[in-house]
Amino acid sequence: MPDLPAPSGAPAPAANRASRRDGEASRERLLLAALNLFAERGYAPTSTRDIAEAAGTNVAAIAYYFGDKAGLYRAVAEGPMQPICRLLPAEAAEPRLEDMLRHLYSAYVEPLKQGQPVRQCLKLHMREMLEPTGLWSSSLIESVKPVHEALAQALSRQLGLAAPDDDVRRLAICIAALGVHQHVACDVIDAIAPQLSADADALDTWIDRMVLFACAMVDAERKRRAKASRAAGRGAGRLATAAGGRRGARPPGR
Repeated sequence: MPDLPAPSGAPAPAANRASRRDGEASRERLLLAALNLFAERGYAPTSTRDIAEAAGTNVAAIAYYFGDKAGLYRAVAEGPMQPICRLLPAEAAEPRLEDMLRHLYSAYVEPLKQGQPVRQCLKLHMREMLEPTGLWSSSLIESVKPVHEALAQALSRQLGLAAPDDDVRRLAICIAALGVHQHVACDVIDAIAPQLSADADALDTWIDRMVLFACAMVDAERKRRAKASRAAGRGAGRLATAAGGRRGARPPGR
């Protein structure tokens, strides 16, 4: 049977596909142009006209795809990087600490395999902290705090505690800092020892080592707590002995 002609006025399927491809390409060009401009200049000095010109499209496309400049900024800020809290295993599952650490560090390191776009995204995040638009405050509540709480709870279980105390929270912050350093100091690492992040295998080694180092921190904290508990026990014993001695001593002059 011969192909039927498309109804009058309706675009052909091939034309639809081409239109979708063009639309997707325009959106991607806007994201890339906005990422570079926001990272280099910041939010306020970057106009929608600047972004549209750099992307080779018109200003109306920003409204069409992102709503407004703020919507484009939010899309760019997440970009190729998923919020880390979405990549952690579910707390209800109570995963092994090593598994949680591997998820945590993978969330920091895996995006680095995408190269320059992620580096620009990290630069944008640093600028956001220095010149806040409100996005960083939202990120603290929606991403950073949930990660800290999940990690602190996992550490408490590992250390046999009912709930995180201040030292557990200190430990959680130190453990997370290993991953954070991969983002805030990636240029420093490249300058000092570029081979450490040269390719995907090198980045995978970072994940393995950070899990190992974090477990060593947990073991050190466990030993510190055991030592403090023994010292407290000895101190209590000496006090009890001294108190018993005072009760048994004869009053002077008898």
